[in-house]
Amino acid sequence: MLRFGEFKTKAGRLSPYFFNAGLFNDGQSLRRLGQFYAKAIVSGGIGFDLLFGPAYKGIPLVTAAAVALDEFGRNVPICFNRKEAKDHGEGGTTIGAPLAGRVLIVDDVISAGTSVRESVELIERSGARPCGVVIALDRMERGTGEMSAVQEVNRQYGIPVLSIATLDDLVAHLQTEGAMARELQSVAAYRTRYGASPNVT
Repeated sequence: MLRFGEFKTKAGRLSPYFFNAGLFNDGQSLRRLGQFYAKAIVSGGIGFDLLFGPAYKGIPLVTAAAVALDEFGRNVPICFNRKEAKDHGEGGTTIGAPLAGRVLIVDDVISAGTSVRESVELIERSGARPCGVVIALDRMERGTGEMSAVQEVNRQYGIPVLSIATLDDLVAHLQTEGAMARELQSVAAYRTRYGASPNVT
């Protein structure tokens, strides 16, 4: 699901790699990904009442995570939003269970934190409380300041962010693949330019 080349992030940066959650596009890969989300959620120990997936990529992710959590013996409701409010049928801006209680956001990555901010605003407008975020990949790069986007979310909203994998994991993998030395060099250069300092809190 990792692609290497030149990709523009939401933050407007040209990244040498891209984690494309849209490529989890069959039953087997979604089942495995859902299991990884479920393991991260269970081991993270965050108390929550509902899972929320921001449109669009968060929709299959939150669904897969909920199915996997049921296999762990925990049946949880899910909700996701529409990009535009529906003015017919059931109407509204969300689909699924009502946004209520403690809400754990399920997303693919946090780059600039834009999706998380939008999700938090929607959740709070509904009278619910965001209690955490779980993502597939922590890119470990700066947000709007010197802190990482993940650290910014933690500080701004006071909620934890769990991740299945991090940029450290990606670098460690590339270091074991001799045929990917060029990709490793590109990722290292990008990290030097945009990586968050581990000492900034």
